[in-house]
Amino acid sequence: MRAEEIRRRVLAEWRGLPGLPEKPDRCISVQDALKKLLPKLGLSARLNEQEVLSAWREVVGDFLADNSQPSSLKDGILIVQVLQPSVRYELDRTWKPEILRKLKDRFGARTVKDIRFR
Repeated sequence: MRAEEIRRRVLAEWRGLPGLPEKPDRCISVQDALKKLLPKLGLSARLNEQEVLSAWREVVGDFLADNSQPSSLKDGILIVQVLQPSVRYELDRTWKPEILRKLKDRFGARTVKDIRFR
């Protein structure tokens, strides 16, 4: 506290005047500040997208990850680029429900709603 502020408080107390209300501590953690700031800037969706793209290899395994790569996540739809038509067919017909389930379990049903292979 500054000396001027201390002097003002002592005089107010001596005179019997009501004291000024103390200001609340405005310090918050960086994590809390970012949680509030990211949605306002529209970056929380981008952060979720990056997490999903990074986890692709863990979710689908090495072989499928070597032959496919997620390119974007927009409005809950994950777009995955596939190298070979046969792998695309296998992913779309056989593995899609399993991959979608794993992604929903890991990131929530609102983050990934569907997968499209191209």
